Amino acid sequence: MRFTAGTLPFSAALISLFVAVHPAQAIDFNPLSYVKGAVEAVVEDRSAGDIAKDAEIKAKIYATITDGLGTDMIAFNADVYEQDVMITGIVEDDKLRAEAGRLVGGVADVKTLYNDVLIIPKAEQKGLVEGFVDDTVIETKINAQLLDAKVVNVTNFRWRSIGGHVFLFGRAFTKDELNKAISVVKGIEKVTQVTSRVKIKAKAK
Repeated sequence: MRFTAGTLPFSAALISLFVAVHPAQAIDFNPLSYVKGAVEAVVEDRSAGDIAKDAEIKAKIYATITDGLGTDMIAFNADVYEQDVMITGIVEDDKLRAEAGRLVGGVADVKTLYNDVLIIPKAEQKGLVEGFVDDTVIETKINAQLLDAKVVNVTNFRWRSIGGHVFLFGRAFTKDELNKAISVVKGIEKVTQVTSRVKIKAKAK
C-alpha cells in the first residue's frame, strides 16, 4: 500500500476544491483513507468479527454526526479499532466539541472514546483550505515512511493530521514499536505535534 508522489497533486487539488466550495462539510473527505481501508481487512490483526463490528460502528458514527451536527462541523473524521473510537476534526467552539463527543459516545458498542476534535474560532479560520492540503500531504508521508521503516505493523495504525497536529490510533504489539512509529512521524516536515491514542497489545499466538 504505497502512494507515489504522482498521486499528491490530484488528491490535494480535489480536497482544496471541495473545501473551498463546501467548507463546512469536509467530513472524512480523504481519498487516501478509502484506499487504505480497502486492504485493511486482508492484512491486519483484528479478528473478522472486530473488523465487521468496527465498520458498523463507524457507519453509525457518521450517520449520527451528520444528523446531529451537520454543517456545524468544519471537518470530522472517526476511526474505530476493536470498538475503541478516536474522533478528530475542527469545530468553532467548545460546545460543539462537547456535543460531538456526546453524540459519538452514545453510539452502541463504543468502548472507549478519544475526543480529539480541535477548536478553531471563526476569526482564526483563514488558511484552512491550505491546511487541509498540507494535512493530506502529511498523512501520505506518514504512510510511506512507516512502510519504509519496516519496524511498524502499519496496517494496525491509523493517523489523522489536523493543522500539523498528528493523532495516532490503533494498536502496537510493543512499546518499542509505538515509540518508533512516533519517532518517524515527528520527523516529517510540517508535523508540529504528535498525540498517541495507540494501545499496546501483544500479537496473538
